[in-house]
Order: sequence, then C-alpha cells, then structure tokens
Amino acid sequence: MVREEPAKRPVAAPERRTAPERRRAPGRLRGWGGVAAMAVACGVAATLLPLAQHEADPGGDVPSAVPEHASGASRARPSADETCTDPEAGLRPSGKSGPAVDAIKKRGYLIAGVDQNSYRWGYRNPATGRLEGFDIDLVSAIAEDILGKDAKVVYRAIPTNQRIPALEQRTVDIIARTMTINCDRIRHVAFSTAYFQAGQQVLVPKGSSVTAFDDTLRGKRVCTATGSTGEAELRKESHGARVTTVPNQLDCLVRLQLGEADAVVTDNALAAGQAAQDPSVTLVGEPFTEEPYGVAMNLEDEDLVRRVNKVLEDYRESGAWMKAYKRWLASDLKGIKGPPEPKYRKG
Repeated sequence: MVREEPAKRPVAAPERRTAPERRRAPGRLRGWGGVAAMAVACGVAATLLPLAQHEADPGGDVPSAVPEHASGASRARPSADETCTDPEAGLRPSGKSGPAVDAIKKRGYLIAGVDQNSYRWGYRNPATGRLEGFDIDLVSAIAEDILGKDAKVVYRAIPTNQRIPALEQRTVDIIARTMTINCDRIRHVAFSTAYFQAGQQVLVPKGSSVTAFDDTLRGKRVCTATGSTGEAELRKESHGARVTTVPNQLDCLVRLQLGEADAVVTDNALAAGQAAQDPSVTLVGEPFTEEPYGVAMNLEDEDLVRRVNKVLEDYRESGAWMKAYKRWLASDLKGIKGPPEPKYRKG
C-alpha cells in the first residue's frame, strides 16, 4: 500500500518567463508531449516539496529546509578526505531488528525519500499517476522485508540538495534516489552496499559542438543539480563553462529543451532515461567518474543499514535485481550483466 503526502500549500515553480520572452529551441519539445510540460504537470506543482513543507509525523514539528551537508541535526564523522579509501564498504548484512527497525514496525509504515521526475528510476507515470521505477521497486522490497507482504510506504519527493538533511532531521527513514556513495557523504549519512554503478557524463542536443566533459564546454551554459556529484565535479573543473544549478536534474532537461542551457552534466544512468524521453538529446563523450548508488540512512541507524544490506543480498541472489533492470533500464543502459558486487567492512 502506498500513501503520498499532500501538499500543505502550493509550491512556487522555478521562475519561468512568459511565452514571448522565452527562447525556444525548434524541434526539442518532444517525448511525452515535451518534458517541460511533464515537469510542470507532474513535478514542480505536484508533490515535489521543500522539506520545510513536510511533516515528519502527524502533528510533529516541521524542520527548516537547509542545503545538503549544512544540517547539524546528527553528528557528522570527522573529515574523511585522507582516511577514506573505500566508501562503498558497508556493514555486514543482518535480519535482526534494532531501534530503527523496531520504530518502523511500531509506526506501521516505511517513510522513503524518492524522486518523482527521473524516468525509469523514480517517476510519476502520467497515465496512472503512480510512482514507478527501479528505485521504487527497491523501496517496495525493503518495506516488504521489514513489514510483511502488505507493507505500507509513505513516499516523500525529495530534491537533490535535500537528501542529507531529510535523513539528519529524520523526515524519512531511507533515501532511494540514485544517490552516489562517496567519501564526503559518508561523514553525514550511512549507506547500504552499492546497488547500481553509474558515471558522470554530458547530455547535449543532437548536433551540439560539445563532444565530452572537456574544453568544448568553454563558454557554454552548463546545467547540473544542486548537491549532485555533477556540481562537485564542475566545481573542481568547469572547463570554462558557465554553470547553473537547479533543484532537480529534470529541471536541467527542461532548460536544455527551452534553449536556456547548452549542456547538462549528470549521471549517465539518469541521462539515458532523459534521452529516452526526448530523442532530440544525446549523451556525448565517456563517463568520467564512477558513481555507485546506495540506499542512504541516518548515521545512527546501524540496524536498519544491516537490514537493508540483507534485503540487497536477497535482491541480487533471487534474480529480483535483474528482473527490475530488464523492466526499467535495459532498453537505455544496455549490456549490464548483473548488479555490482557488494563490499563489506572488515570485522
């Protein structure tokens, strides 16, 4: 059973100019009647809300929204820059309950932070109005393992830069939202073992002079999501690009379609879904990073991390992972033979 929380008040969409002011790119508004239209109908004005507008529990206090990494709601680990060598190594799996798992059972439902705008991963199907995708299937498997066959899930649509605050402030139990495991993030949240391997790449309109993540970006308007790995990479090396950040990756595709951006830097797994939505855009160059996706949880919830790692072991071994891959991703991300091998900490 799925429940999605209604908005407490309308949410203002990102500033959009009126039709006469807007520069349109001929022939780009394709795929589902133009992804720009889908974003307005299914994302920005629907349930994609800042965390400040969500209740942590009925009648509970509403925390203020803050940028990713900025919250001090839970203790962060010391800087991992020099000591972190294998951020993907997770806790050993276990089916035992503990404080975090028991709290979910007592409540009677799992609260999952997801995306609703990433085609194939976590998106609202315009034909049914339901959330679907690879990440949504994984959330269902986690909920069923903890709560049983008729498990209830409350989904909360979380912008990219709100993923860590959502966990630190305990607005959600888990985040399953194409979130890369890296040394910086493991200081703030705990991750499961990796459930998918992606990489940063460049998405452009077909016929673009941009050919890769290199100096062909010089002077170009490049869009990426705030708090994403793409933003971090562009901070390291922009190749002379003019960088714009937005709350969610789909907003970058909209800007690309409207002629307000020349390129997008994002995970190739997400970009492949966007290219499937809009055949006028394409991935160029090669992936220039490794992006292992993990399910994120609060640092203190070790029993929940171990439980999710157990679910992932079963998900891999039972064939459920490959079934989900074939259903959602195989047509756009070809040639993947199976899930990434889990890595565990010593001891």
